[in-house]
Amino acid sequence: MDIFIGLMIPFLGTALGAACVYFMKKELSVPVQRALTGFAGGVMVAASIWSLLIPAMEQSEDKGRLAFLPAAIGFWAGVLFLLLLDHVIPHLHMNTDKSEGPKSKLAKTTMMVLAVTLHNIPEGMAVGVVYAGFLSQNTTMTLGGALALSLGIAIQNFPEGAIISMPLHAQGKSKNKAFLLGMGSGAVEPVGGILTILAAGLLVPAMPYLLSFAAGAMIYVVVEELIPEMSAGEHSDIGVLMFSVGFTVMMALDVALG
Repeated sequence: MDIFIGLMIPFLGTALGAACVYFMKKELSVPVQRALTGFAGGVMVAASIWSLLIPAMEQSEDKGRLAFLPAAIGFWAGVLFLLLLDHVIPHLHMNTDKSEGPKSKLAKTTMMVLAVTLHNIPEGMAVGVVYAGFLSQNTTMTLGGALALSLGIAIQNFPEGAIISMPLHAQGKSKNKAFLLGMGSGAVEPVGGILTILAAGLLVPAMPYLLSFAAGAMIYVVVEELIPEMSAGEHSDIGVLMFSVGFTVMMALDVALG
């Protein structure tokens, strides 16, 4: 039951954020979007380091000075995997009219949802692989550490849910449809988490690679998507400051609960 709850917590964060469409009348302002995007980026970077890369290297200590190697290999595999998805899935980032990936006749709103769904994939994998490590009785992975990661991802998913649902409503979607699309963008996380747990259960020796794979995928999302979005347009420090806040919150959660 603890594992199920842990996998669902990030999805709940997205759903609660998407529900903002029922309570907020106006679309989120650009400064607020920057702040929320920066916060999400900070959480993801801190989670990649404390919850994924450091445990990956700790599990490879028997390799001595080459303990970094599995983490480096897995990290690059995660980066290249997201790079591949970025090129084969049509999607549209916020505050732009130019889609990425292959040419498609999909509606603009659909491609916006796909963009958020795309970067939710590594988050689901990250939560799944940490819980898989706990289930395998790996001494470097604890239930508290896995819960910290789930909570951190959920916190940064809350603004993501609002960022996707409110623009959809502003573009003509009903509140119910905007909510469902915003919530649906996070559904990939528990699914990805479950699939990762099943795969990791068969590949326990590959745990360092799987942990760093998720980290590489998350860092790709931050650098390719979140940092440009929080810095776009007129110069503002709000994105950087909120990135730092998100980083601190996730770091504190991991150390306090892990």
